[in-house]
Amino acid sequence: MDFRLTDEQLAFQEHCHRFAAEVIRPVAAQHDREQSVPWEVIREARRWDLHGLELLQRLATDGDGILAVIYAEELHWGCAGIALAIAAGSLAAAGIASSGTPEQIGRWLPECVGTGDEIKLGAYAVTEAGAGSDVKSLRTTARRDGDEWILNGAKVFISNGGIADVTVVVASVDPKLGHRGQASFVVPKGTPGLRMGKKEDKIGIRASQTAEVVLEDCRIPMEYLLGGADKLERKLGRARRGERGGSSSALATFELTRPFVGASALGIARAAYEWTIDHLEGRTDETGALLLEQQRVQQVIADVATEIEAARMLVWRAAWMGRNGVPMTAGQGSMSKLKAGDVTMWATTILMDLVGPEAWSTEHPLEKWFRDAKIFQIFEGTAQIQRLVVARMQVADRRERLPEAIEKVTEEAIAASSAAPAAA
Repeated sequence: MDFRLTDEQLAFQEHCHRFAAEVIRPVAAQHDREQSVPWEVIREARRWDLHGLELLQRLATDGDGILAVIYAEELHWGCAGIALAIAAGSLAAAGIASSGTPEQIGRWLPECVGTGDEIKLGAYAVTEAGAGSDVKSLRTTARRDGDEWILNGAKVFISNGGIADVTVVVASVDPKLGHRGQASFVVPKGTPGLRMGKKEDKIGIRASQTAEVVLEDCRIPMEYLLGGADKLERKLGRARRGERGGSSSALATFELTRPFVGASALGIARAAYEWTIDHLEGRTDETGALLLEQQRVQQVIADVATEIEAARMLVWRAAWMGRNGVPMTAGQGSMSKLKAGDVTMWATTILMDLVGPEAWSTEHPLEKWFRDAKIFQIFEGTAQIQRLVVARMQVADRRERLPEAIEKVTEEAIAASSAAPAAA
């Protein structure tokens, strides 16, 4: 076991950090204030090799799985909204890669990011009003009509919603089967029946467009069903027969991306932590004592630093497990996102308390990091949902190993009683 980053990982980390410091940070406040899509930053990210198919391929073939979480942390250190605008298409790409056929992957992945100098965006549409993180409760439907599918429903809080060149829509083919009756569909921009609904006015990640996606008798060809009709029919057949196995494509995609989201949250926490130390450097209280030498301040600094490091270890472990095919049967993926999101919200809050009233001023970036932090306890599964996932997987994992554990305890008890002296 070696926790040191390789030379390649260190060089990539430094490259991402320079981009965040030199390109993202100078325009972060403007795009946050205007709630504008940072097209010029996305184009610059392409020139820095931090956006596009080549980046996706590099991250996907990284044997350790660490480059992706390094990328997420460093860019979100610059600005969470801009970083999400740059990387949001990768979630749609992940949905296509996890469910699509090789032909579909080859056709649609470029539509999520663009090729050459052309910039394109992808969107992954799962969340619905009233369903939230409960994938089983989705009401958007897909009905087969000859050689076409007809989609009806509305998705909310969709990153790149309304401006994406391709939207991956998760819909229910057989509502009675819950998440096992769902499938993913590719809906290109300009498809009749696809339109943007309400654009959200958010407290944080404001440089990333979030909007409602509405589907009204939206017709798409049969081949836009990810994975194909034969695969879907086999999946539905198993579910109808009550056979175990099979999972939601949305849940599978989220499991792969949760460490990435956790790393994104840590970028915000680290930015707030580093800024607070720099801001307090050389400052004194009313008695003239240096703030950074006071025990109450040092207690906070130590706690925040420790929590960030602990959360990062969970993130890196889950990223490594996901890339190396190690089953996360005890909820390790959800743990990483849960811990990092909670740490980030707590850290930005306690650091604002430490800095004092001026922390609430828009002249300082701390209030922005505080606003950006909250979403990481909400999207891609709320903190409450993550806890349910972790608890259920922990119990299931324990039950799976319980017979062996009981047998071992029983053997130890018998051995102990045999060795014990007889009672008088």
